[in-house]
Amino acid sequence: MASNRKTTGTKAASSASRTMTGKSTGGKSKTSAASALSQTGTPKRQSGNKAASAASKTLSDGRTSKQSKSAAGSTLAQTPRKSKNK
Repeated sequence: MASNRKTTGTKAASSASRTMTGKSTGGKSKTSAASALSQTGTPKRQSGNKAASAASKTLSDGRTSKQSKSAAGSTLAQTPRKSKNK
């Protein structure tokens, strides 16, 4: 897998923090938010498959808040790109 040097920005980190403390926030949203928070300012860390899957489900759920979607988008942006083998 190719590396991805992106990090979580301040706005996405703030959204992730609000997602983590929300009482009605679902587990998948919290998983992707935790992944985004763990990658704040650290380009060496990348999202794993479990966090990427949770983020994808968070983004496709119509009940998800804007803060959760922001955190999920950050998580997906930090997923390592798979190399294409021909």
